[in-house]
Amino acid sequence: MALKFSKQREAIRKTLEGRTDHPTADMIYAEMRKEFPRISLGTVYRNLILLSDLGEIQRLKVGDGVDHFDPNTDEHYHLICEKCGAVSDIMLHLDLDSLAQEQSDGIIHGHKAYFYGLCKKCAEKAD
Repeated sequence: MALKFSKQREAIRKTLEGRTDHPTADMIYAEMRKEFPRISLGTVYRNLILLSDLGEIQRLKVGDGVDHFDPNTDEHYHLICEKCGAVSDIMLHLDLDSLAQEQSDGIIHGHKAYFYGLCKKCAEKAD
């Protein structure tokens, strides 16, 4: 799919680049307004969904009612902090699709899994 160049979309990509905090559209919108004061939240959200649909970023639904966005499209998992709501990466190198396929009479196309517990900061405070 050939997309028309968009300065705003490129700025959204740049804003996400290298991030590991899994920001929401609101968080990205707040940053984008510094460079594009007239940009709308709708424009930011539509571009995030488009980038997700194109496979350039991941769109995460972690149970808090808002979408989070992850620029890392490599296969990995996420820890959702039950105290502060932070979303962090967990790099497990397991082929769960193959394991599930062995137990299924259907066809496995992929999976999403979230782990729940405490992030490092909240775990340190709990000690």
